[in-house]
Amino acid sequence: MSIAAPIAGLRAALILALVLAGCAPAGPHVSTLRATPVSFPNAEPLPPMRQFGATRPMPVLRPNAQIARDFLELSFQMESGRELPVLTRFEGPVALHVRGTVPPTARADIDKLAARLRTEAKIPLRVVAGPAPASGNVIVVEFLPRATMQALVPEAACFVVPRVSSWDEYRAARRSALLDWATLTVRQRATVMIPSDTSPQEIRDCLHEEVAQALGPLNDIYRLPDSVFNDDNFHAILTGFDMLVLRLYNAPELASGMTRAEVAARLPGLLARANPRGGSAAQSAPADPTPRPWIDAVERALGPRASDSARREAARRAVAIAQASGWTDARAGFAWFALARLSLSGDLETAFTGFLRAALIYRSRPGMEIQAAHVDMQLAAFALSAGQAEDTLTFVDRSLPVVAQAENAALLATLMLLRAEALELLGRASEAREVRLDAMGWARYGFGPEIEVRRRVAEIAALSPRARTAAAAQ
Repeated sequence: MSIAAPIAGLRAALILALVLAGCAPAGPHVSTLRATPVSFPNAEPLPPMRQFGATRPMPVLRPNAQIARDFLELSFQMESGRELPVLTRFEGPVALHVRGTVPPTARADIDKLAARLRTEAKIPLRVVAGPAPASGNVIVVEFLPRATMQALVPEAACFVVPRVSSWDEYRAARRSALLDWATLTVRQRATVMIPSDTSPQEIRDCLHEEVAQALGPLNDIYRLPDSVFNDDNFHAILTGFDMLVLRLYNAPELASGMTRAEVAARLPGLLARANPRGGSAAQSAPADPTPRPWIDAVERALGPRASDSARREAARRAVAIAQASGWTDARAGFAWFALARLSLSGDLETAFTGFLRAALIYRSRPGMEIQAAHVDMQLAAFALSAGQAEDTLTFVDRSLPVVAQAENAALLATLMLLRAEALELLGRASEAREVRLDAMGWARYGFGPEIEVRRRVAEIAALSPRARTAAAAQ
């Protein structure tokens, strides 16, 4: 379906939405236009929490030559750009132990993740009860209050460190070389720190990202469209590409202590067996580095320390670098997306243009469907605020299957709430009620406490012309 068709009338939404707009500094999962919530009578009680069943991972679509290049960059470099001299990993079976106050949904998510790692990545990982032993291959997942974590690491939602088995050991060693991944020759112990008092989805997302890093590469690459090894945070759970990377990383043909050249020599054979549809990796794809100025601009745009104007200017720099580099990939789309989100509070024309440019990039090639769904959510909010119910449904309905497959409950709930409001505008009240109830079930997993769920319901409702009519009548 062409993007242009449902977009045609949306510029009129900019004038109406000026009164409603605001900007949430959160990640790309849930931010939309913001409005002053309006209470409607007979608020529904919250339904039971919805949770996802068996995972249907996003398939691997890129050729093996690209995967070989990306694997080497992921495995022999850190996020800072620092080179790693050798491959390090756990050698042999790994036991995962859990410490602290475990949130109600976390145990099932841990078991599900461990099962996927065993089945898809072929990693001998088992979840073990009781305290971690003093020896052996161990990953500890420690849950602790967010305030406790952020008192020491204020900008980290969650993280993983080597060579320690608890938060207390981490605190004692945090200024020493003990926690330096680059000094390892083999991995034997790591601890994942996760806040216990956040939404079930954020806890699960942290589990996927940090346990994967404990078992595999330490780097993130912005150009990857299909991976959690990417700081753009579009993917909530480990994808098919991620499981392939972890399978390669832990393959018996590789070992701790191997150099980049030694690993590169074995990759073509490994990929031919693990991903036969990907073609030959005998010659790696050309290097495609992301320049440090672009990364710095994106980090400043998304970081919490700069002013709003400074963040917007940083996003504009990222867009300019992407354009000067001739990029048409995930990095270009993300630069436009970041600029659009940061412009929601005062420059809706730029926001609208940025989302449209991002959408055109994300829909230009396969493998970026979840990114396109995030943009569709934003465009659906514009359409709803303009009273364009049919366009709202168009944006929402084409993205719902993608978001469900990606297991992003927060985004799924937001899309469904937009759908419910559009149905209300079309006079389909009973259908709207069913969709809204279903959305609140997903919102309980995606957003957590009841107050957050009801706040999200109210914010989406306030985008609709129904809210303006109700406010005028008061």
